[in-house]
Amino acid sequence: MSELMEQFLALSVSPLIPSLPDYITVDIVAARVPLNHYPTLSRVSKSFRKLIASPKLYKRRSQLGITQHRVYAVLQSRKTRASSFYILHRKVDDCSNRLVVVRSITLKSSCGNYVPVGSKVYVFNGEDALSIDCTSHTSQSIPDIPQRMAYKVVGEKKIYVIGDSVCHVVKEKGGMLRETWKKAVMVFDTETQLWEPKLVKEDMFLGVLWSDSVVMDGKIYMKDYSKGNSFVYEPEERKWELMDEVLNSKAWKGACVVDNVLYYHDLRVLRAYDPKQSCWSVVNGLGDFLVAKTARSRWCHAVNYGEKKLALFFHKNHDGKEVIFCAVIALERRQGGEIWGQMESCDVVNEDGLFDMVKFFSVSL
Repeated sequence: MSELMEQFLALSVSPLIPSLPDYITVDIVAARVPLNHYPTLSRVSKSFRKLIASPKLYKRRSQLGITQHRVYAVLQSRKTRASSFYILHRKVDDCSNRLVVVRSITLKSSCGNYVPVGSKVYVFNGEDALSIDCTSHTSQSIPDIPQRMAYKVVGEKKIYVIGDSVCHVVKEKGGMLRETWKKAVMVFDTETQLWEPKLVKEDMFLGVLWSDSVVMDGKIYMKDYSKGNSFVYEPEERKWELMDEVLNSKAWKGACVVDNVLYYHDLRVLRAYDPKQSCWSVVNGLGDFLVAKTARSRWCHAVNYGEKKLALFFHKNHDGKEVIFCAVIALERRQGGEIWGQMESCDVVNEDGLFDMVKFFSVSL
């Protein structure tokens, strides 16, 4: 345990903290206690447990400009096919990372879309339409998509549901009904919790088999397995365009964006795409590590881990069983534009090999 945390815990059981006004206690915790210490602090007393779950604490952290990224995962059991919600927790004693199940969150299905917006995660699939508050680890239902769609969901401040929408039903000869589908965008406003009017795009030949999607510089990038169907959507101008050929040239999947640069794991290297320079590069300094650790991994998923950092999750055989690793990589842009990476930690975060990785994402708290 850190010296700072030991001092704070000693202070918390003294007569001083209980006698302080709530707003001062909130300021002390927000400014002095890192997120990874919150689980320990919540066990000190009922008042601290209530404080850790209070929106006031996270609002004050934001006002003080000390927000941190917290990483979550959705894993599916190979035995039961049930999905669970996990948090990446850094242990205080040895500073190693572990995936810890969040038992207060129940997911009915692993299929679907998970969209982080601020401190919440929005879930859309065939059975769930809900928001998960990552400050209190509680969930509530939200209005479902008004019209049936085959879709992909991405978001930043608003949530954009992009895909095929049933426009109308045509009755053919013989009484058969035929559905007419068009490419459409539906927008969910996270502030008003309402759906905006649907935008239909007549001339967009958009596929349905997307491999990934990201948001960079306010634009939505949708990568299709078929290169001809990948595109970019600009929400402010409601403008569609085909994806840049350079970005579309790589089969990126499990990607993340850090400081407006896209990263993804490609076999034995970590690739980076800078939209300002419209070029791909290989992150330097990670060659030996990636070859040794991820060479036989079926799939890796990169997640924004905060300022100039990403977390890379991957399956690997370890001590005779399949486990999930998490490597935290610090990123540095050097003179000349080269990007270098340094592995800060690499931990087994899930030792039970009977889980499949479904989705990873980070929220700001």
